[in-house]
Amino acid sequence: MEGHSDSSESDPEGNVEKKKLQTQLEGATGMGQTNFKRDGVVGLDGAKEALKESKYILQKAIDIVTKATEEDKKKNYEEALRLYEQGVEYFLRAIKYEARSDKAKESIRTKCKSYADRAEKLRQHVSGKKQKPVKDSSCGGNRKKGDNDSSDSDSEGNDEKKKFQTQLEGTIVMEKPNIKWDDIAGLDGAKKALEEAVTMPIKFPHLFTGKRQPQSGILLYGPPGTGKSYLAKAVAAEANNSTFFAVSSPDLVSKWLGESEKLVKNLFEMAREHKPSIIFIDDVDSLCSARSDNESESARRIKTEFLVQMQGVGNDNKGIFVLVATNMPWVLDSAIMRSFEKKIYIPLPEAPARATMFQLHLGNTPNSLTQENFRELGLRTEGYSGADISIVVKNTLMQPLRKLQTATHFKRVRGPSRDNSGVIVNDLLTPCSPGDPQAVEMNWMDVPGDKLFEPVVSMNDMLMSLAVTKPTVHKADLDKMQQFIHDFGSEG
Repeated sequence: MEGHSDSSESDPEGNVEKKKLQTQLEGATGMGQTNFKRDGVVGLDGAKEALKESKYILQKAIDIVTKATEEDKKKNYEEALRLYEQGVEYFLRAIKYEARSDKAKESIRTKCKSYADRAEKLRQHVSGKKQKPVKDSSCGGNRKKGDNDSSDSDSEGNDEKKKFQTQLEGTIVMEKPNIKWDDIAGLDGAKKALEEAVTMPIKFPHLFTGKRQPQSGILLYGPPGTGKSYLAKAVAAEANNSTFFAVSSPDLVSKWLGESEKLVKNLFEMAREHKPSIIFIDDVDSLCSARSDNESESARRIKTEFLVQMQGVGNDNKGIFVLVATNMPWVLDSAIMRSFEKKIYIPLPEAPARATMFQLHLGNTPNSLTQENFRELGLRTEGYSGADISIVVKNTLMQPLRKLQTATHFKRVRGPSRDNSGVIVNDLLTPCSPGDPQAVEMNWMDVPGDKLFEPVVSMNDMLMSLAVTKPTVHKADLDKMQQFIHDFGSEG
């Protein structure tokens, strides 16, 4: 495997290359003069911590990649790979905090891409995925003029790309979900934020020019079962001309070394090919949790690749919107969290929204509930999530069937014919009390299939189901959510 040129012999510490890189970046960034913006983050402690971290990020990145190129020249490829990836992470942070202009950001992105490309080649070599020697990339090395294997490499690269994109094809939602904003009770703030970030740029692209640009990513967080995935489906339905990629973390995790980050990369490449596009990643905390001492190399690489793609290093991310959801925002990697311009808290529903949810879930099922009944149900379900209410209603819908199973007597009633709903017949059978004057002793197996008149859903059925279905969200989790809101803020 070829490394960098032999300048290290005359400059063992890599000072020449380091000074060259510093000269390229200093003018664009005003290195050392931190231009920190709170960027919507609420909480003084969090702001101070981020400011302290941002002070020497770019210098740290330069130091790390300088060391990486030295290890690369020495053919210590595993160590070089580790350092290149670490350096890319610091460059991405520098784009966020130290770059003061578009020119500065582009300058850093260009360098970042060259090191990311080199890291990719080293990764293929180290993991044994590529048998041929890996040639050096544009980050400092020189190809020999006699090299003629580029066409083979391109062919292998295309085959690999097709393989990963085939794995991801199932994530594309070809048919738009049949969910409208009106199908979601409450969450008006979140709906407006998503319309502003997704629907409006697609429908009115001329409104988003110059300094006015749409958000590129939104983090939805809140207790489980509050409608985060439902909101994503509604976004897909509302954004008529977009391609919707619905991904869960397991879709992007492979048991094979190096494949997970390639899946992440190819997901974004597919989104760019099909833009305007929306990428929705559910349970993103499984993919991008905070770094720790016992973290695997694979997990760290996934996060680095995700950051690279989110920043659009070497690529145009215009027309791509990333929406992620998590029930545990406090476990997310801080760099990942900062890459989302807007963070929206999806709380447990209030009483009016809960009352509406009961109506929506009940749908057109025959029932005897009144508006007052629905209001009462909304008040009785404090602390219930939307998913909890859905379970209550599903259980309630089965109550009439249970009455049929336990009934010992039936009586004849009038009702619409099974063959023609416009025709009223007098010989339908419905469960009744043994003391009813018209009661006939029989069980449900004795009733002809086309003569059954099932009982309607009643308020009593709802209350019976409510008595056996408890809320699933714990106070400790809600306390953690409130602490997160205090530290990082929220919209919605």
